[in-house]
Amino acid sequence: MGRRSGGLTLRRRKTTRLGGPHTTDSSPEREQEQAVLVKLITPANAAETDARNPLGELKALAEAAGAQVVDGLIQKRTTPDGRRYRGKGKAEELAARVQANEANLVIFDDELLPSQIRSLEKITGCRVIDRSELILDIFAARAQTHEARLQVEIAQLEYTSPRLRGMWTHLERIAGAGGASSAGVVGGIGTRGPGERQVEIDRRIVRDRLALLRREIERIDQRKLREVHSRSDQFTISLVGYTNAGKSTLMNALTGAGQDTRDMLFATLDTRTARWNLGGGSHVLLSDTVGFVRNLPHHLVASFRATLEEALHADLLCHVVDASVRGAVRQMEVVKGVLAELGCADKPTLTVLNKIDRSSDEALLDVLSRKSEPSLAVSARTGEGLERLAEYVSAAMQTKAVRLTLRADAGDGRLITLVGQLADVHDRTFVDDRVGMDVTIDRAKLGQLRARYETLEIVDPKARPED
Repeated sequence: MGRRSGGLTLRRRKTTRLGGPHTTDSSPEREQEQAVLVKLITPANAAETDARNPLGELKALAEAAGAQVVDGLIQKRTTPDGRRYRGKGKAEELAARVQANEANLVIFDDELLPSQIRSLEKITGCRVIDRSELILDIFAARAQTHEARLQVEIAQLEYTSPRLRGMWTHLERIAGAGGASSAGVVGGIGTRGPGERQVEIDRRIVRDRLALLRREIERIDQRKLREVHSRSDQFTISLVGYTNAGKSTLMNALTGAGQDTRDMLFATLDTRTARWNLGGGSHVLLSDTVGFVRNLPHHLVASFRATLEEALHADLLCHVVDASVRGAVRQMEVVKGVLAELGCADKPTLTVLNKIDRSSDEALLDVLSRKSEPSLAVSARTGEGLERLAEYVSAAMQTKAVRLTLRADAGDGRLITLVGQLADVHDRTFVDDRVGMDVTIDRAKLGQLRARYETLEIVDPKARPED
């Protein structure tokens, strides 16, 4: 099976897409693909490369997609080769490694041009993909909801669309309008033959499919926005961070939401929101979002924008960092870059240094703390530090909320119901025909209640919002 976008086979190959339990191949038995990893280190990407383990993240991505990594090659070069990405000699070395390991897949930790992929496939005799296609494959396999599947398919089509011409390998065997003449074979001026028309047909199919998907996802986006805005009367927190930083484990520890916590990249794609009880009658809404990764395809970020609306509209972001990995500082910078792309750079943010139970490097924790004020060190797995986290959130709530007593006519059911919707009601007391409600309420919501209900009495005059 070749690359697929919207059911359109863009390239016919004998090998299947990445194997493992998540693949969508319909064959009854699928053999796990044997992959060789390739990393080209240049001055442009040297700063973001883990010098101790340059292929570590790519290996984790390949395994998350269901492949078995059998070998890896690293090359330092000033600039990539325009034809083969690697030099001719290194490309031949790659072919030898593929043959020696009986591999059937080569994965590059960079984005390749279609022409480079074709050249490398001819040399190695096996399928070649780049980092972007690998990540898209993982997302396609993990998408569970209708919304996530639509978002992934849009990203795949947008990634594939500009590559259509280079991906049609059979065009080399089809002469143009010039027939068998040399002009027809090389595709000179005026030789627009059936092969060229076939590419145009597929481009139209992709455009039509994208238009259909975008209309459908727009309807879902509008519903998602309504859901997010419907929570504007409550304090909301969004967990963001690098993939596999422990966001879902933290979510489960705080709310018992039952999120997938497998130790793999991109285990969670769909946003989940649950109530986090802070104690003392207070609660917030906590949302877990899809994890980020270095060089995340921008089409994927764009298509998942609606899923990330929780982060865009949250009152507080909790940036969860895996404090047990050497590349934590680089991962933090990646997340900050994606948040800036989403328009969240100025959001109030607390850095949560997670997995301290696995970290023995006090110097690293000190560096991370200094680079990310305010920050708290926790272990979602053991529960260490979670009480301090709840205390921080409770204090953050007070910056936009106040605790006081409201009094109203006991017979005004509409007002009493509205107070219950806009505030956390800790207690109710009834005296004669009046009801007293001990509440924590946002100051803006309190102002709305005062303006709408003149009979509402605020017991503590110091808590009245300024006019």
